Amino acid sequence: MEIAVIGAGSWGTVLAQVLAENGHTVRLWARTREKANTMNESRCNGDYLPDLILSSSITVTNDLCAAIKRASVLVFVVPSKGMEAIAEQVRQMTDASDAILLSCTKGFSRTKREIMTDVLSRYFPKAKAIAALSGPNLAREIAARQPAATVIASKDLDAARTLQQLFFCSYFRPYVSTDVIGVQLCGCVKNCYALVTGMIDGLGYGENSQAAVITRGLAETSRLGMALGARPETFAGLAGIGDLVATCSSPLSRNRTAGTLLAKGQTPEQIMAGTKMVIEGMDTTKAVYELARERNVEMPIIDQLYEVLYNGKSISLAARDLMSRAAKKEWN
Repeated sequence: MEIAVIGAGSWGTVLAQVLAENGHTVRLWARTREKANTMNESRCNGDYLPDLILSSSITVTNDLCAAIKRASVLVFVVPSKGMEAIAEQVRQMTDASDAILLSCTKGFSRTKREIMTDVLSRYFPKAKAIAALSGPNLAREIAARQPAATVIASKDLDAARTLQQLFFCSYFRPYVSTDVIGVQLCGCVKNCYALVTGMIDGLGYGENSQAAVITRGLAETSRLGMALGARPETFAGLAGIGDLVATCSSPLSRNRTAGTLLAKGQTPEQIMAGTKMVIEGMDTTKAVYELARERNVEMPIIDQLYEVLYNGKSISLAARDLMSRAAKKEWN
């Protein structure tokens, strides 16, 4: 098949490589002409994955029209804050009535706090199908062909299975789901808790504290997910606990690393200025905080993280306030 991968960051590059190694023709869209030319000449993404040699069936281009022309599948791998702008550009070129759209972005839109498939549905109401991919997928490990699994969710199960076969290979195993809300919500919110576990590490606390945040973070995410219509089993799966553990525990996690830097005194602005990668958890925290209040869902860890990021509360004080909350049953 001919497939367009829109976004040449680390994750977009890895997904393009998986598709190419499975025998598909891939056009990988990069934001700048310089980036596209450099990747075509060097056959690698030097900014993110210098050790991954790109397949010969990947063409990198800065021409969005050329990237999506004749593509049966459009894979969106751009930061959540830029999804609407990219969708608008693509909409001017196609209504996607003969294409499956796949979001691999974990975050909410800035204007409406929508999950990414809702953004794509708004721009492409005639799309053949719309799906989302999410799971414990650290790009550098998959680039090294270390075994990993993920979830592809769509209301159209046949489309999800088509995408499953496109990505299925010896080191990358996709499962399918129809819980589009739950799979994407897990992918969004886990970045917030990764910030917190990074802060815990930066304060010098150990595994007990990190395990508590991961476990109670999963409980908070489940409560919000159920209020939004997600299915409970999703939170016990790859997109839920799987992605949460990987992102909160790994030193490769950009959100965990950002949390550690916050605990060591850097500001959010300094952290984001010092990396080429997107720290999705920063913006996601605000969206989750607001959603929880709208739905009357209790999320105390998110509340304290919001205070740290947006109101200047000290991390030590936030930790103390969390630990001094009234004693409760683990499950209601």
